[in-house]
Amino acid sequence: MSTESKFFIGIGIFTVIVVVAGVFFFSRSKPQENTNQKADESVLYSNTKNSTGDSNAPVKIVEFADMQCPACRSAQPILKSVLEKHQGQVYFVFRHYPLSTHKNGRPAAKAVEAAALQGKIWEMVDLLYTKQPEWSEKSNPEDLFAGYAQELGLDVEKFKTDLDESYDIIDRDFADGNKLGVSSTPTFFINGEKKPGVVQEAEFETYFQNAPSTSE
Repeated sequence: MSTESKFFIGIGIFTVIVVVAGVFFFSRSKPQENTNQKADESVLYSNTKNSTGDSNAPVKIVEFADMQCPACRSAQPILKSVLEKHQGQVYFVFRHYPLSTHKNGRPAAKAVEAAALQGKIWEMVDLLYTKQPEWSEKSNPEDLFAGYAQELGLDVEKFKTDLDESYDIIDRDFADGNKLGVSSTPTFFINGEKKPGVVQEAEFETYFQNAPSTSE
C-alpha cells in the first residue's frame, strides 16, 4: 500500500472517530425529558365539574378522554376497578379531549354533558363505551344517544334539547389538554404525573401503596 493511500485511510478513520465522539457527547449532554415532571395544577384542575371523590384524597387521577377512542374504552374497566377498590382514597376528574380523527368524539362528549345535567354522567360514560362499536361510525349518532338516555331513565326530550348545546366546557378541556402536552387518548395524570395510554391496575396501585394513610 502506498504512503498516499495510508494517509487517506488514516484521515477517514480519524473522521469516523470524531463523528462518533461528537454523537456520544451530544447524547450525553442533551437534557433528558423529565417524565415525572408535575403538571401545572392551575390548568390540570381548572375544571373539576365532572369529578368524584374527596378532592383532598391522597391519590388524584385526571383523565383526558375521547369517548370514541378504543383505548379509552379498554381503560375504562381498569379505572372503574381502581375507583371502586379505593373509595375514600382517590379523587377522580374526567375531562374531554375529542380527537379530530374521531368524527363522533365531540357529539359523544356532548351526550356525556347532557346526561350530566340529569345526574347520570358516569352511567352515560359507561354506556357509551359499552356500545361504542354501535355508534362510533354512524353519520348521525344522536338518535342512538337519545335511545341510551331513555335506557338510563333520563328525560329524553330534555336530553335532546341539551344535546344541541355547544358546551364550552369541551373546548376548555381540550385547550387545557393541549397546554398540558396531551396529544393522544387516554392520557392520565396521577398526582400530577403524566401517563399517556392505558394505565394498568398494578401501576395505579403503586400510588396507593406510596400514599399517606388517610387515618394519619
